[in-house]
Amino acid sequence: MTLKVIDLAKIAGTFILEQRKLFTPDRIEKKGKQDFVSYVDKETEKMLVDGLRTIIPVSGFIVEEKTANHNNEEFIWVVDPLDGTTNFIHGITPFAISIALMQNSKTVVGVIYELGQKEIFYSWKGAGVYCNENQVTVSKAKAISEGLIATGFHINDNSRLEGQLQTVFEIVSNSHGIRRPGSAATDLAYVAAGRFDGFFEFGLSPWDVAAGAFLVEQAGGKVSDYSGGQNYMNGREIIAGTPGVYQNLLQLIQKNANQDVIN
Repeated sequence: MTLKVIDLAKIAGTFILEQRKLFTPDRIEKKGKQDFVSYVDKETEKMLVDGLRTIIPVSGFIVEEKTANHNNEEFIWVVDPLDGTTNFIHGITPFAISIALMQNSKTVVGVIYELGQKEIFYSWKGAGVYCNENQVTVSKAKAISEGLIATGFHINDNSRLEGQLQTVFEIVSNSHGIRRPGSAATDLAYVAAGRFDGFFEFGLSPWDVAAGAFLVEQAGGKVSDYSGGQNYMNGREIIAGTPGVYQNLLQLIQKNANQDVIN
């Protein structure tokens, strides 16, 4: 099954890359102040939904552009057709396709296709994590001081920005650095592959994190929400990393949370 999902992601990825050559700014739609969508997102999602239905005909969907839905089926696909749309419309990378399959609310397959480098990260329940055909794992970093950390900023909600910026400041002061690539799915895939040692962000949706969180855990990392619980799929906040870096991030984020402005 995982190979069929990978093949479908490759087909959809070819469409996205072809459209990138033809894309012009007048084809952008705004969902929010800094939240964009294009016909590429929508057409790719339709393509993925149709293809995934052939793999498991009786399945539901949680998808960003609302081209399908679910009714508590045993199998539910969680799909982001183009994670990093802002990067895409500006002609920069990364941007990615993210596909997860959940069985009875537990993720059992995760596939992320980062189109800039043409790298497919994937795993299934009980397996390791692979990038293209090479197995990968989280890094050996034991603390933030040994790591490179990734984050993102919520585009329409500044109520928690002050605490996040304080966290960023402390990471920059005591790490190998911090990065903001602009694609949460890619950030999580890179944690799973040992390129980033940790990642945190709030304001995310299930399709942003479902596949990537699964990959991190399959690769030996830890994932939670900001309270240390497991509501990162629907709680709109996530921390991921090697066990040691994850613990550092959790403590740091919680320490700085009292600086946030609650609206």
